[in-house]
Amino acid sequence: MTDQTAQPEQTPPRRWPYLIPLIVILALGGVFGKRLLDIQQGKDVSLIPTVLLDTPVPELNLPPLPGRGDALTTADLKGEVTLVNIWGSWCVACLSEHPLLLSIKEEGLLPVHGIAWRDDPEQSLRWLARHGDPYSKIGQDPRSEAAIAFGVTAAPETFIVDANGIIRYKQTGPITPEIWRTTMKPLIDELKK
Repeated sequence: MTDQTAQPEQTPPRRWPYLIPLIVILALGGVFGKRLLDIQQGKDVSLIPTVLLDTPVPELNLPPLPGRGDALTTADLKGEVTLVNIWGSWCVACLSEHPLLLSIKEEGLLPVHGIAWRDDPEQSLRWLARHGDPYSKIGQDPRSEAAIAFGVTAAPETFIVDANGIIRYKQTGPITPEIWRTTMKPLIDELKK
């Protein structure tokens, strides 16, 4: 008599989980390749599009920093062209653009309003005392409500708002003298006509 005990059927090992890292690497390579191609073609890869262009500014009613007057509201962003700068004392890149914001204030071209994003009010005041204060009004945004409404991805971000309260430009990252001279100031001059 032969032993006909059934042996369990062996399943082949699954190989597809080993392909996941390869798929991820290929996807990242595609993204980096596209960015490199854009750079070679002279495209500005620092621009991050926003759906908020040509739309009204979000509704704001942000409390002021202590001792800084009234709240920053939507009404403050209507009636004249304004610059809205979202910053924080914790933001290293904000410090690099700060001298330019001070010179924009000195030029008197337009009001510069600030939104202190997720910042301790006392830290914000100390930072402004140390580095100078370019802002006409500053609203506090401790819970990121304004930052979310503006679609902010990182500080600093700056918006040009026309006299009707419509967002006309978004600068992601620090404003450089070149960006100010070639892009932002000409747009402000045009909007003020």
